[in-house]
Amino acid sequence: VQLQASGGGLVQAGGSLRLSCKATGFNFSLNTMRWYRQTPGKLRELVASIDSSGTTDYGDSVKDRFAISRDNGRRMVYLQMNSLKPEDTGVYFCNLPSFRDRSYWGQGTLVTVSS
Repeated sequence: VQLQASGGGLVQAGGSLRLSCKATGFNFSLNTMRWYRQTPGKLRELVASIDSSGTTDYGDSVKDRFAISRDNGRRMVYLQMNSLKPEDTGVYFCNLPSFRDRSYWGQGTLVTVSS
């Protein structure tokens, strides 16, 4: 299993970014995928989740601003982030929560939101 996240960068508050995650090594279309973030001084936080049927779920702090989606043909999961705030700054990780009794993580991509 490999999860390759990309798309992070520096953006001003109120701006947008789209993160991408390329997934290989497992049957992508059958699995739930998630985005987490690690912000300074805090535990890793679940940002968004999308299951195999396309049902989505979001953390309270990002509801109505972020959107998770997937493209099974391209084996990609995306996180569209709008109306970004400085508190959204952190390292964002793509996650396969459960495959063969373990969880897998990508390498993370840094998002910095300036005020």
